[in-house]
Amino acid sequence: MAHAFTYDVPIGPDIYARIKEGLGPEPPKGLIAHLAYRTGNGLRYVDVWESEADWETFVEERLHPVVDSVLTEALGFRPPEPPLERLDLIDAWIGA
Repeated sequence: MAHAFTYDVPIGPDIYARIKEGLGPEPPKGLIAHLAYRTGNGLRYVDVWESEADWETFVEERLHPVVDSVLTEALGFRPPEPPLERLDLIDAWIGA
């Protein structure tokens, strides 16, 4: 069953780019889609994963080490984890 969610982060495109660069070019196992767009307070992410386990593995093994480093350097501290809003996904149609 797919795992889909959205969450807001209080960062701009510059910090996002540093995080993305730190993650490297290889897409994470299980990622179906990741969207990042501007909001009035930063960025909002919408993610679709093959499973919640794939998401959790990515967070622990790749995302948190990079985010911790980048945010601590950029902001001087690591903000708390943003709350996720789970989405009741019906379909994810991704083009080639």
